[in-house]
Amino acid sequence: MRKAFALTLAALLGGCQLAPPHERPALPTASEFPAYAGDVALGQRAVDIGWRDFFADARLEGLVAAALERNRDLAIAVARIEEARGLYRIQAADRLPTLGVSGDVTRSRTPGAATGIPGVGNVTDTRYSIGVGVTGFELDFWGRVKNLSEAARSQYLATIEAQRAFRLTLIRDVASAYFAAREADERIALAEATVRSRQEGLRIAKKRLDAGVTSALDFRQAESLLTQAETELAGLRLAKAQSDNFLAVLTGGSIPADLPAPLPLAQQKNGTTITAGLPSELMVARPDILAAEERLRAARANIGAARAAFFPSISLTGNLGFASTDLGNLVGNDGLSWSFGPTISLPIFDWGRRKGNLTVAEAREDIAVADYEGTVQRAFREVADALAGRRWLAEQVAAQLRATEAQRQIAFLARTRYREGVANYLEVLDAERNLFTAEQALIQVRRGELDNLVSLYVALGGGALEATVSGNAPGS
Repeated sequence: MRKAFALTLAALLGGCQLAPPHERPALPTASEFPAYAGDVALGQRAVDIGWRDFFADARLEGLVAAALERNRDLAIAVARIEEARGLYRIQAADRLPTLGVSGDVTRSRTPGAATGIPGVGNVTDTRYSIGVGVTGFELDFWGRVKNLSEAARSQYLATIEAQRAFRLTLIRDVASAYFAAREADERIALAEATVRSRQEGLRIAKKRLDAGVTSALDFRQAESLLTQAETELAGLRLAKAQSDNFLAVLTGGSIPADLPAPLPLAQQKNGTTITAGLPSELMVARPDILAAEERLRAARANIGAARAAFFPSISLTGNLGFASTDLGNLVGNDGLSWSFGPTISLPIFDWGRRKGNLTVAEAREDIAVADYEGTVQRAFREVADALAGRRWLAEQVAAQLRATEAQRQIAFLARTRYREGVANYLEVLDAERNLFTAEQALIQVRRGELDNLVSLYVALGGGALEATVSGNAPGS
């Protein structure tokens, strides 16, 4: 009866759970995205679209693949996963007893005089022993070791999710740097063409000045048009060099020479429509949110471990083996030896150490809750911003296209009026400057729209897959 009672008590104590139960905090955002998100039933989920299918430019695909293979920061994130896995294994091992095998040979000499027996000479004794032992195995009645193991496991899972989040960020950063480089290329081409055109215009203005047909003012205005384009060209070449250098860092080395030729910015979109879904779907789609939740689990498990420290700690030490003075007869019933002993300990006066550890653990739980809620709010904002950009940047591109075409017509009419003597060169100067600015702005807003689409894709959890799930290919 006593044995049954002891076993029942041990089972009940072993089931104690002193950690707070894990509950996901309430959604700290609106239940739906703003109205400009559009119909959430239309389009594909970002998590179902592979990044190779999302990007239309084969050169960009190659750069993303190189970054995922060679980026040094991503390599650090992967190594941290292995570090966290090792720490979890170490902590989990404490839940099981550690067995050790030991062997020992002791040889001693006792002087005959020390034996107290007259006529007895020196005595030499040899003792052999071998055994299997368990040292200091904690009986986890209060769940301290279990909670520490759960905390290590959650930290390990959080590290995995953090690596996934960095991977998505890396894809977005590579795409953004690539679009910046493409923008610089197109603006450089425009500036170079403009420089050549204005050099020709300046040459003609010089001839007209020498012939007395035009004034020195017209010539200087033509010269100012050329210097404007030359200044812009130098700045764009600097931006291009910086974008290429950034891409080299992101991709982990020099850009591969065998990549396909790039597509113009106007051809970068693949026509895929991404559905926004509901904010609650971000809880499982965003690895940064999943990582924050795992950190919250770890914090709550650590509270359980801190609470368990207020209860007695019981450890077992045992050994089973054989001992004999004759190596040939070491193993046998006559030489069987064993020892067993529990140890119980409970600090009585620790001057507030355990209470302080519990206060730290509870404060870290509050921090983890706030971190989780903040991560959710940031995710909601990123998606909402990208949805707003998807709608109004498209409108901005369309409006800028019309504005550029109007400026092109104005410049044509101004040049015609100047040649016919109806207008002065100042009108041509203003028209040319406005056209150049409009053409540059069109390239910029196209790049901004592409950046925003990639941001929306990643903000909704896209990029985890390399290829689209079969049967859900874009446009199907």
